[in-house]
Amino acid sequence: MEKGLSSITTTSSKEGLPLTPHSNFKTASTDDDLAHILFNIKSSKTSAVINYGASWCRVCSEILPAFHRLSNNFPKLSFVYVDIDECPETTQHIRYTPTFQFFRDGEKVDEMYGAGEERLRDRVWLHS
Repeated sequence: MEKGLSSITTTSSKEGLPLTPHSNFKTASTDDDLAHILFNIKSSKTSAVINYGASWCRVCSEILPAFHRLSNNFPKLSFVYVDIDECPETTQHIRYTPTFQFFRDGEKVDEMYGAGEERLRDRVWLHS
């Protein structure tokens, strides 16, 4: 069992994922949610990674549990999941799913397209 998840029995609203013991994992379910999250990342100069995916995307569904596990391993980094169909106005610039955007000091510093748990873990580590 993943470190930090053994005592968690409650599930989050996104596809039965366990709740993170930290408050660093968020899901944007509306354009307003995402706008608010992006504003907070930029104004607080928080380091963050945003996973833009879609419920119909097989690759997105496969990488989402790994993305969630990473939030437990990197508690100082904010993790945000965004379903592009739930936030169509604020995600119209996203062309590929999954897309991961990395923020440091409130500025976007990197972007990764596609999945691959090891690639994602390495990139998260690089930006943590």
